[in-house]
Amino acid sequence: MTSNPAPPPGAHVGEPHNASIHSRLNWLRAGVLGANDGIVSVAALVVGVAGATTATPVILTAGAAGLVGGAISMALGEYVSVSSQSDSQRALIAKEWRELEEEPEEELAELAGLYEQKGLTPETARRVATELTARNALAAHLETELGLSEEAVASPLAAAGASALAFTMGALLPLLSILLMPADFRVPATFAVVLLALAATGYVSARIGQSPPLRPTIRVVVGGALALAATFLIGSLLGTSGVV
Repeated sequence: MTSNPAPPPGAHVGEPHNASIHSRLNWLRAGVLGANDGIVSVAALVVGVAGATTATPVILTAGAAGLVGGAISMALGEYVSVSSQSDSQRALIAKEWRELEEEPEEELAELAGLYEQKGLTPETARRVATELTARNALAAHLETELGLSEEAVASPLAAAGASALAFTMGALLPLLSILLMPADFRVPATFAVVLLALAATGYVSARIGQSPPLRPTIRVVVGGALALAATFLIGSLLGTSGVV
């Protein structure tokens, strides 16, 4: 069982210094955004259909189709995107490994030169490069040259599953809301549930990014409200016109 590394000297209490924190924050932010997409897209769909008809089977069919189709689309999109990214990262890691095997002295000089560019004296840069190379040459070059680490290469399957799950969890909120409420209250109740959920996702997203939450929360709530209002209006017009 491995223990967590000790914090560096002078580290502030509660401040993360783990190199993988950026990757974890990206995963968390992607999950929040996936849930937000599920909330807005399925809510807009079922509210639009509810504007045209009060038939519960029709609303259920539309909502379920939107949920399943959206989750699959999100998963496929994330899988393709992360696969391309991870393939590129693995190719860069393999290239750096070959260079270290074939040209160790040239790579050491390159690493020292990079530290010189960061402001170190040539002597200090050479000493730092030598010590880091002796400890873990590949990690030193990946971090300094490319801003990568072997642990940061994402799994396409994990990304696809997380994206689909986040979308599904978000989409279930408006779908259950509009199905469980009486016909006379289902649309306003769904509006309320969706706007509260969007406010929560906006707040969480802002906190993840360590920014003030008010403006991001207002943006996502106003955007969601406009989407719901537009689809409900279109559904109502289609319903009253006799098209559906």
